Amino acid sequence: MRDYPAATPGAPTLVLAHGAGAGHDHPWMRRVAEGLAARGLRVVTFNFPYREAGRSVPDKGPVLEDAFKDVWDEVARTAGGRLFAGGKSMGGRIASQTVARTLLSPAPAGLVFFGYPLHPPGKPTQRRDRHLPAIPMSMLFVQGTRDPFGSPDEMRELVATLPLATLDLVEGGDHSLAVPKKQDPDGSSFDRAIDLVARWTGATA
Repeated sequence: MRDYPAATPGAPTLVLAHGAGAGHDHPWMRRVAEGLAARGLRVVTFNFPYREAGRSVPDKGPVLEDAFKDVWDEVARTAGGRLFAGGKSMGGRIASQTVARTLLSPAPAGLVFFGYPLHPPGKPTQRRDRHLPAIPMSMLFVQGTRDPFGSPDEMRELVATLPLATLDLVEGGDHSLAVPKKQDPDGSSFDRAIDLVARWTGATA
């Protein structure tokens, strides 16, 4: 595990899981964690077992979910404030599946998804949202408008079925929320997304 502490004791904590293709040392994960910590949200990241073992193919769902639960249990023992669960792409999906199975105690105050993988690219019928209605707490989806894992229309339709869900679309963003430099020369779109997550975790009951 890697801990990105916030300056304020008792700050909310986000357990943030990585995506399928890279571990928690990836620059994207570090940038998000450092950005959120600088905005007052403690972040804890970790590697799923397959990444820790140096493998590239993700473990089966139950293995990933159990790994998330183990990290959650350890973080919960020392957290002084509210706890949030989430992740990038696959990591967010696994966090949500873990919550839907009621494996996390205490239950998170909310879930944060960076680029939720609603379906594999080019396969819109292979949906990965059947478990989401079983989640009884607030959810924040941060999604790029160019994300092949879930188009803006698909994400709007999904969120409309989830009474406690909020969708923030990063205009021009891809699956990692990256916007073409011509459209966003100073990279402010990414910072605005991090600002939003920090505010949302501070305001969610």
